[in-house]
Amino acid sequence: MAERQDAGDCGAKGDSQQPLLKGSTIASYFWDDGSGVNGDTGSPASGEPMQKGLAASPSWPMGTKGYVVYKGKKADFFIGDRGPGIPSNKGVMLDLDGKTFADLTGGNWDSSSLTVEGAGGMGHIPVEYVVTEWGPGPGKKGAPMPFSSGAYRTKNDSSQTAPSASPCPVAAQESTTLGFSTVSASGPQTEQDMPLPVVSAALVVGALAVTATKMVVRRAATARAVNRPNA
Repeated sequence: MAERQDAGDCGAKGDSQQPLLKGSTIASYFWDDGSGVNGDTGSPASGEPMQKGLAASPSWPMGTKGYVVYKGKKADFFIGDRGPGIPSNKGVMLDLDGKTFADLTGGNWDSSSLTVEGAGGMGHIPVEYVVTEWGPGPGKKGAPMPFSSGAYRTKNDSSQTAPSASPCPVAAQESTTLGFSTVSASGPQTEQDMPLPVVSAALVVGALAVTATKMVVRRAATARAVNRPNA
């Protein structure tokens, strides 16, 4: 279970897992070690060997790190593969490795069949995720996007950077969704409260003026074409 970091703990435990993004999604599991067993699609796209903690995302940058929480159980992950594919169109935005999935659900990992046994047949679970570090590889930062969006092809994404808040929040607020506590302050952001870009009134008026001018010119050109005598 995640520990709450109070202002008085500043510097005591470091800032290795300060949230950059928080949200919730449905997670499935996989184990692609190149064995071809049970739908194995080959080794992970990152080139890293299949291992506990290696997860797949349809859009986040390769190497992104964070953790998930399910019913009070926390598990770290890093993005080392791509997926889910088609299921991501239905909201399944994270593929955990089978061993981690077994730990979270109280099941047992069967290394021969590459399946989780003793978890009531569950293959999908609702989780809360926390991103603590964006990876340097291809992919798009921010809320997860379906594989079909092609966001995983994005290179050198600088659309979102780490929050500028101080490492130790002054006024911490607890989030107890799914029974765990995390720290949120001005730096951490959820998918729902990401700030919208500020657009000045002058910019809006200017854009409308340009559009209106183009419409007037287009109408005048049309009138000239209609009234032009035939050759």
